[in-house]
Amino acid sequence: MIVGDLLELDDLHIGLAWGTSDLLGRQVTGVTSTDLQDPARYLQPGELVLSGLVWWRPDQTTAALRFATSLRSAGVAALLAGEGTHGSVPKSLVEACRTHGIPLLSVPPGTSFRAVTDRVYLRLWGDLQTRSHGVAAIPEAARRELLGLLHTGTRLDEVLARAVARLGLPDCSVVTASGRVIASSTTGGGAARGSVPIGPQDDSPFDGWLLQPHTVPEPWAAGLLPGLAELLTPLATRVRATAAAQRQTAARAAELVAQDGPEPELLDTLAACGLPPGAALVPVTVRLDGGTAEPWAAAWAVSALAEALHRIGAPFAAGTDGRGGAVGLVAAPAAAVTAGLRSAWPALQSRLTGRRWLRAGVGPATAPTGEQLRGALVQAAYAQDAGAATNRTSGTDTDVRNSAAAVGSSVELGSLADLLRGIPVEVTTAFHRRLLAPVVEHDRENSVSLLGTLNTFLDHDGSWARTAEALHLHVNTVHYRIRRIEELTGRSLARLEDRIDLRAALLCAPPAR
Repeated sequence: MIVGDLLELDDLHIGLAWGTSDLLGRQVTGVTSTDLQDPARYLQPGELVLSGLVWWRPDQTTAALRFATSLRSAGVAALLAGEGTHGSVPKSLVEACRTHGIPLLSVPPGTSFRAVTDRVYLRLWGDLQTRSHGVAAIPEAARRELLGLLHTGTRLDEVLARAVARLGLPDCSVVTASGRVIASSTTGGGAARGSVPIGPQDDSPFDGWLLQPHTVPEPWAAGLLPGLAELLTPLATRVRATAAAQRQTAARAAELVAQDGPEPELLDTLAACGLPPGAALVPVTVRLDGGTAEPWAAAWAVSALAEALHRIGAPFAAGTDGRGGAVGLVAAPAAAVTAGLRSAWPALQSRLTGRRWLRAGVGPATAPTGEQLRGALVQAAYAQDAGAATNRTSGTDTDVRNSAAAVGSSVELGSLADLLRGIPVEVTTAFHRRLLAPVVEHDRENSVSLLGTLNTFLDHDGSWARTAEALHLHVNTVHYRIRRIEELTGRSLARLEDRIDLRAALLCAPPAR
């Protein structure tokens, strides 16, 4: 496929804003949608770039040139500019594309980007079929019928049901690599009996589509499954491209929140993510322990987060946070987001090997403004760290795989112990030693445990009698031990402030080794 082929698709009404005949002859390798000002790092050579021009403003004279420079550095085939946002393609963008030799095509308001993307990938797939004649085992008549359904936007469930009936296949489902059912030929799905990859599989263990029969197919039917998977490849590729574009936009939204970016641009970017205007948003943070320093860690974290949020069924945006992790914004109640993540977490965690664990934090629902989102994101990150600390107190890895521990929620931080868990262990350990080192040293050299006495005394609200009863001691012995603790720490257990400090120091004890 070449760029000029787009001008021959009469039903899409794509026009030529600028381009020469030789530039229109460029080969097309794919298509990506983006509304980032500088999307170069997300683009591949030979791609068509679809942009709604959300980033362009009349008062920013250099914006168009910066955007075109980014496209040229990525080696894209052409730019398709949507006219829906501004009514026409800005003249400054035409001149910028002329300067950099980038073919510029216009997409009218009545033509959806999805329709353009579908047609591009169907055409690319058709070219591939021509070059690899005989690869697909599906009869030509059935292939044309199923392609027609895909082209008209028929639900994937219906396409699968038609394929099963037309070809005599067992019932099938299309699932993600982590097991989320995207579509099924029958209500309720079924048990997996092997799987066939649909299109190229991503490096992430959470991405990629699979075609799964519900029963073991007959040998002749097994030969048709790869053909059906190949038929669905353009759809899978389009969904992957759309997801990649959405993640770029979400990453930009996270960047604007973190850097206190312009409020109008933030609102435009949130709208470009598909989030409902003005809706309260719940922030989510995710990181991959055991692989944070790896270059793929952030991408894997985003993929895992998107998989979990898809299962909730609410509008969301997910992208990288610029620090090796992922951040998401969800238009749903915080409790529902937390419950949904915890439900999905075991399946996601099972996709990881070695000592790698997914961690998430959920913040409170907040208004979609930069200041409010920034504060809510800080709370989400803190809840993530608090959950990550759970296994440190147990000294095992068992709790790490517990979804309640792996997914922390800021609204569940309801005690001093919960609050302290989010503080880095180096800080809490230093605080513990600063306040209680003399007591620890005393217990190391004596058979009497002053730490145990202190803990019991505080557990019983400073009651001498109940502490003595719990420790099976005379009350005078308790008085002596408490005085000794006060001498060693320089704190008075008669003062509420000192009691709180010592309780916090006890809770900050380093994990047992």
